[in-house]
Amino acid sequence: MTALASRPTRSRASTRTGRRVAVTAGAALVLLLTVLASFAFGSRQLGIDQVWHALVAPDGGDASTIVRELRMPRTALGLAVGLALAVAGVLFQALTRNPLAEPRILGISAGASFGVVLAISVFGISTLAGYVWFGIVGALVAGLLVFAIATRAREGASPVTLALVGAALDASLASGVYALLSIDARTFEEYRFWVVGGLSGRDLSVTAQVLPFVLAGLVLAALVARGLDALALGDDVARGLGHRIGLVRLGGGIAAVLLTGAAVAAAGPVAFVGLAVPHLARALVGADHRWTLAVSALLGPALLLGADIIGRVVAPPGEIPAGIVTALIGAPLLAVLVRRARVVTA
Repeated sequence: MTALASRPTRSRASTRTGRRVAVTAGAALVLLLTVLASFAFGSRQLGIDQVWHALVAPDGGDASTIVRELRMPRTALGLAVGLALAVAGVLFQALTRNPLAEPRILGISAGASFGVVLAISVFGISTLAGYVWFGIVGALVAGLLVFAIATRAREGASPVTLALVGAALDASLASGVYALLSIDARTFEEYRFWVVGGLSGRDLSVTAQVLPFVLAGLVLAALVARGLDALALGDDVARGLGHRIGLVRLGGGIAAVLLTGAAVAAAGPVAFVGLAVPHLARALVGADHRWTLAVSALLGPALLLGADIIGRVVAPPGEIPAGIVTALIGAPLLAVLVRRARVVTA
């Protein structure tokens, strides 16, 4: 009887794994097509043959210049930023056990904003490549400060404590940003280009600057994935399963801070990618964080690059920043996912 009972269980597990592999492969295909579209579409459309020729055998013509000097840098940055924001969203939602958690919840986006404003107003830095570092440092300091304060609370760094401390820090840093902007018109002019969120005006050096932080965050996220599954069952259960929840939270928190800091510093506070993509990934592959992280890492850049493409083609020769488009896309997408979850659980 035991052997007979175990066969359906193994069959269901095999079916579930097969479905997850298929979904992941499908997400990878969507991302590949989006990358190709990012090279091909814009104020001037190019054929796939022109894109391929420009990538493998550039001849110095108009198509090669457009692909390699204009579209390749923003596509590379879109891949890094979209991946970082989506994976960070999964981590934030798991660590806080809050389905509405996103980079702002721990004050990290506000820390990056404060660093950028300081770079512009105090140090007179006027190039994006120059103040990216200040954004990264501001995000890291904000994240570390939140965890340092939360661990001193009576309950320790619990999800509720982290959220409350993060919200307080976010408000404090935001007020500092607005104070600096209100007294310096030049800072405001520079800051508004960054704060709207987008991929335009960035060269490959910006991606190169943030890539080490993104890779480090991804490695840490992969290492704590199993622990995140246990945390979802509660701290006592996680301890009973042998997980060191303090290390899991610390590793996941550092990963989320690195990913968010790098993404926000490079592209500005792009909305909804870190909030909507994790919900979409869980709807497709379930709650296993290893699969959720993998699918989110593919769908995040696909969403951001798709938003960037839409922003380029709707009003040529001008464009709408990707951060605005992601907000327009992400809000109804999140509403549909929440509605679907209610129907399923009803």
